[in-house]
Amino acid sequence: MNNDNPNIIFNPLISSIQKVVLYETRSRLYLVGSNNRETRFRLLTIDRLALNRLSIEENANEFNSLEIRRFVSSLTGSPKVTSAYGVLGFVRFLEGYYLILITKRQCCAHIGKHLVYSIKDTVMVRVNEVTSQRPPHPHEERYKRMFQNIDLNSNFYFSYSYDLTRTLQYNESAPRYVGAQVNLDCDEPLPDWNTLTNNVERTHERVDYAFRSDSRKRFVWNAYLLQAMEGIMLKDWLLEVTHGYVSQSCISIFGRRVNVCLIARRSSRFAGTRFLKRGANFQGDVANEVETEQIVSDGQRLCAFTQMRGSIPSHWSQDISKMVPKPPIQLDISDPYAQTPSRHFERLLFHYGAPLIMLNLVKKRERRKHESIISKELENSIKYLNQFLPPQHRMKHIHFDMARQSRLSGGNVMEHLAVIAESIIQMTNMFYKAHRGSELSFQTGIVRTNCVDCLDRTNSAQFAIGKCALGHQLERLGFLKTPKLEFDSDCVTMLEHLYEEHGDTLALQYGGSQLVHRIKTYRKTAAWASQGNDVMQTLSRYYSNTFSDTEKQQSINLFLGLYKPSITKLNQPIWELQTDYYMHNAFVPSTSKAPITDWVRHKVRECLPYPCADANKLVKELIRVHSNSLEMIDAYSNYHESFKVLLEHIEFDISKRATSYMPTYRINFSPFQRQIQPSRMARQNPSMTGQSSTGSMNSNSSSSSEGEDSSSDEEVSASFAEKEAKQTETAEPAPFTLASMLPSMEQVYGCTISAPSKQNMSIYKKYVKIDKLSSVGVYPNQTAVAQREQEIALMMRGVTLRPLSDYGTDSYLSVEPPTVPAESQRIYAEYCKTARYFNAVPKFDEFDKLYQYVQNL
Repeated sequence: MNNDNPNIIFNPLISSIQKVVLYETRSRLYLVGSNNRETRFRLLTIDRLALNRLSIEENANEFNSLEIRRFVSSLTGSPKVTSAYGVLGFVRFLEGYYLILITKRQCCAHIGKHLVYSIKDTVMVRVNEVTSQRPPHPHEERYKRMFQNIDLNSNFYFSYSYDLTRTLQYNESAPRYVGAQVNLDCDEPLPDWNTLTNNVERTHERVDYAFRSDSRKRFVWNAYLLQAMEGIMLKDWLLEVTHGYVSQSCISIFGRRVNVCLIARRSSRFAGTRFLKRGANFQGDVANEVETEQIVSDGQRLCAFTQMRGSIPSHWSQDISKMVPKPPIQLDISDPYAQTPSRHFERLLFHYGAPLIMLNLVKKRERRKHESIISKELENSIKYLNQFLPPQHRMKHIHFDMARQSRLSGGNVMEHLAVIAESIIQMTNMFYKAHRGSELSFQTGIVRTNCVDCLDRTNSAQFAIGKCALGHQLERLGFLKTPKLEFDSDCVTMLEHLYEEHGDTLALQYGGSQLVHRIKTYRKTAAWASQGNDVMQTLSRYYSNTFSDTEKQQSINLFLGLYKPSITKLNQPIWELQTDYYMHNAFVPSTSKAPITDWVRHKVRECLPYPCADANKLVKELIRVHSNSLEMIDAYSNYHESFKVLLEHIEFDISKRATSYMPTYRINFSPFQRQIQPSRMARQNPSMTGQSSTGSMNSNSSSSSEGEDSSSDEEVSASFAEKEAKQTETAEPAPFTLASMLPSMEQVYGCTISAPSKQNMSIYKKYVKIDKLSSVGVYPNQTAVAQREQEIALMMRGVTLRPLSDYGTDSYLSVEPPTVPAESQRIYAEYCKTARYFNAVPKFDEFDKLYQYVQNL
């Protein structure tokens, strides 16, 4: 976006500090940072004797390998050495600072030539030495343990060259503003790149720029830890980390590798656990807000689709003082002018454009009002705010009662979601980029999915949308004629595994357990034995929400810097606070004089349907470079240099992942066709097949009236288990044999094994006799000549040896040459003359034939 000029290229800056070594002495901490090739080094010195304060000095010079070795050898004593891959930041509780380093990493995905790493281990180093003899503060260790409750070794991700906090469409856009603090309404943007000549000598000369991206702080989880480093040291030391889920898998399309990467960014605003963080705060930040991006690449071309999930943007909560499975939902604050939803939706319009599509999965009709309370609130907010938007850019609201549809007899949830997903893709489109100078396409708008918790139903709906988007992505890349993908094919199975792992990860972070209702549950293909696992997940989630979520919420508030410990008497310890309401709902008086009906800024409105953020991309730095092979922007060399370490090789991890779900046999090698065999589908035992045998059974829930529908989606698994239990009581299970598990030989090779006929057996016996006659050493030397001749005559009985060809009178003594016709001799003679007259000029009588031949070409 913002740049259709193929001669102007923008390259993200690659961090010059990708490896860190910490040297600990009694009075100093020395941090030595180097690039990936270990040819350039930077040095940080931290004073450990400074009491309760952080004293950091960075050497202005850059060192080479020889100079840094001399410096290390000059350190007195035997300093403790710790190797790391980056600095997460500094944190302080009550007594001094702690340094947090990434000591282990693993490459989990690559986007183009940019590698994405997950944190596998960290270390926490005490910075300030205790110089006095007084005992440490009693709360210091408790705060430290609470901080370490945030497991940094799982689901935290970073990259040295790619901005993980932004979408691919934003990262590929051209910069329009440069600086830390920019006012889009007042500041002057950069020149139009489409008409800029860049003072080049030749017309079509390539011009390269290097830029440092401005991250989206909403998705930076260590922003508070990096505050102590900002403004003191080089920006390459600041390694920003995201939280959520990143994984990549591969589709083999007849040998052509196509990578599918799923990136989920969890927001750090209004972050917390289930029941403790519901709805939204006054700034429009919603609970469990996650942006999910699906990127498909074949090595050169990139195609991306973005969707998001989040709680309903209004002030609502659930009372958890009573230990009940489903606490009642209540609206805490009346918002008749929808000011909180307007702030949330305005931010979505700024970052994603129009239209905003709200896919609401909560229940529509209930005997006792529960979910419908917040559903009605969302509908009223959208209806009110749409009055002040242009008709072509108004928000779309799609209400789909997913729990009720799954209980209906023969109700196929995925079919209904597929229809909805197709309409969404048609409205929003997707981002596509091929080679330099080719036509681009952009995603305008986003689909926002929610249920009550944004966990089980939301994840299944996001998978249905992702499946439809994958079909369109593969069609755009030229691998499919139509965007339709079949369930149970390798391609969809791979995507289903990604989304289920994606849902499990987010559910553990927010709800305390894995998904209760999976994609197979709503497809009605879940195995009967898996219902017990669903019950255990429900109990695990209930226990976590009741007993451990409070401490987990306190750890999140401490990690994000929402609560800062202090030794003053006015500052209560975090575990003594009755509520964290004011941490997440800070009062900020509004300075805007615009009426509340003008809830979308003018700058955002004039960019619609395109995202204002992409059209006005902001970067921290923009540098003109005179060579694209500089180390600071050479992504190709940085990519291959990182692959020298085998343990970080991404293909090793992908191959292990692929073996977990790829079939051990196949008939059709296309990844887009179903691979389930008829013999597997014919079996009636659901515990063996994973297929439900209740598709033709009537459901009792279908006979109930809509007004009496009070069962919840938590009862879906129980109803499935009851139906399948009844079926297994009446139907005798089919025998479990090898023939029922593997395809027949006729299906695979086109033939079957059968007993040979009498004629074939006689032929085979003759071949055995011939083998014995021709074998050397069949008869021992001690055997008498007469006995041997008798056995040979016996074996020759019934065996007649005939030559395959009749060579006439030829023998090994003389051979009569065959008679060659005169025409064949003439053709051969002309052929022998071809080399001699190859470059000769043709005769005049042959020109007519040559002319006619040329005319017919």
